[in-house]
Amino acid sequence: MLSRTANSIYWMSRYLERADNVARFIDVNTRLILDMGRARQDAQWEPLVLATGDEEEFKSRYTTFDEHSTVKFLTFDKENPNSILSCVQHVRENARTVREIISSEMWENINALYHLVRKHSRKREIDDLQKFLKQVHQATHLFAGLIENTMSHTESWHFARMGRLIERADKTARMLDVKYFLLLPTGETVDSLQDTVEWGAVLKSVSGFEMYRKQFHRAQYKNVTQFLILDEDFPRAINYCINMAARSLMIIVKSLEIENTASQAMSQFQKFLAGATIEDILAIGLHEFIDEIQLKLNTVDQCIYQSFFALKESEATAHKVDKQVS
Repeated sequence: MLSRTANSIYWMSRYLERADNVARFIDVNTRLILDMGRARQDAQWEPLVLATGDEEEFKSRYTTFDEHSTVKFLTFDKENPNSILSCVQHVRENARTVREIISSEMWENINALYHLVRKHSRKREIDDLQKFLKQVHQATHLFAGLIENTMSHTESWHFARMGRLIERADKTARMLDVKYFLLLPTGETVDSLQDTVEWGAVLKSVSGFEMYRKQFHRAQYKNVTQFLILDEDFPRAINYCINMAARSLMIIVKSLEIENTASQAMSQFQKFLAGATIEDILAIGLHEFIDEIQLKLNTVDQCIYQSFFALKESEATAHKVDKQVS
């Protein structure tokens, strides 16, 4: 497989997962306002920007983290490389370059989502986005099903799955970190009804509320942390994402028979998570533990790029591969 093809498939999948996560964050935060009975002007919108890691980008063009500015920045801001609009444009461009690899159904789904987002971005008002956000969710769920059922499970499929899972692990970690600081600013255990509702919102942001309740009763920070970091079976838990991404990486390496640094980095990441307990995490500090997760995610991503996407000098004159926004 050509490195440019693998690169496009990997990032096609990552950007689509990123768009879905942004839509999730906005949707859940809007619903939380209603659940908490807050006035919209008093709601917290800054955490959504913090969870995407684009705080500096936001501050360079907006003055306050109010609802209008935050939602615009995260949905239809052309200058924000991680807005839903920008992500879907990246998805379509990457998909266009690998039309011969993906199925026609996948392309049609991406194209329909692209035109949906473009249509909404041209509206003068951005209020009442619930229907639109739901359509983004449905499109990304449909795309995941199409990848599973219309694409041969060869190296291309594994690159797509690996990209999706690495992006998902990153966003789960970011949301958990941001919410932890907002809900427990002093680091003390709080067990009020408000905290239960807000930790429930964290679970809903990753569609994990029902699965969490099968293991635990109330939504509180210790159990939510354990579930979203260490669970081996929930598809959006960090541990699950990394284990499945590692499985795809192993198959890719075996199939292509190449030397790489990504396998070692991924293996070290797996051992790091496998050796952790919730007591260890809380003793170290959740923020510090997630910092280590982010560092290891970045290391894995860099190693994947160097091992599979960076062209050799002999190929450089024929093709150019740009590393995309991580």
